[in-house]
Amino acid sequence: MSEQVLVSRADGVCEVRLNRPEKRNAITFAMYEALRGALLAAQADGDIRALLLSGEGAGFCAGNDLHDFLNTNFTSEHPVMGLLRTLATLQKPLLAAVHGQTVGIGVTMLLHCDLIVAARTTQFSMPFVSLGLVPEAASSLLLPRLIGAQRAAELLLLGRSFDADTAHTLGLVNRVVEESALRAEAHALAVSVARQPPAALAATRRLLRGDPGAILARMDEEARIFGAQLKSEEFRTAVSAFLGRAKAR
Repeated sequence: MSEQVLVSRADGVCEVRLNRPEKRNAITFAMYEALRGALLAAQADGDIRALLLSGEGAGFCAGNDLHDFLNTNFTSEHPVMGLLRTLATLQKPLLAAVHGQTVGIGVTMLLHCDLIVAARTTQFSMPFVSLGLVPEAASSLLLPRLIGAQRAAELLLLGRSFDADTAHTLGLVNRVVEESALRAEAHALAVSVARQPPAALAATRRLLRGDPGAILARMDEEARIFGAQLKSEEFRTAVSAFLGRAKAR
């Protein structure tokens, strides 16, 4: 397993931890593959009853590593899509512990989680449009389902950041805690889920999530448009400006 994706197992819980703190856990293509491998391995492990996503360093995830996307042919068959489809079809409960900067895919992957604990420090944003792109991970379907069309439009069209308390009010996260208590709180919640009767837990989760067909179809539709936007001048211009600002910091 890549050192940029750490895996630990305890108490029936598999924690999958992003470990690229020097880049604020921006996800590379290699990390996508490592994440997918970790989730599938946990899915196949009979001793694991729940999975927990988390991030090392100052924040959970700064989104995609844009350098990887500057020179790629992105389609519905791209390796990134392997992780997204795995999130949509995972059969075991998925939780997340988020803190600090949580951007783009760092937010949209949360829409596939069953329970989320956020540190009070968390700042969420989905600046896809600002970067000349469109949302992914079926977020254009799942976010309006969760918080309503108007609120989803505001978050996705404008891409402005919002804090943990707002995320809790919107229903994006279950609990807000102090950052010092985040890992313990999230792990304890995951253990509580893992100790539930497994057949009833799995059946209830299937009922809550429903048929993933529409989610997978929306992922493919988003990927088609995302790939086209990656080739656009507005994406190149927006990313050049973003990388210039990042370099100047």
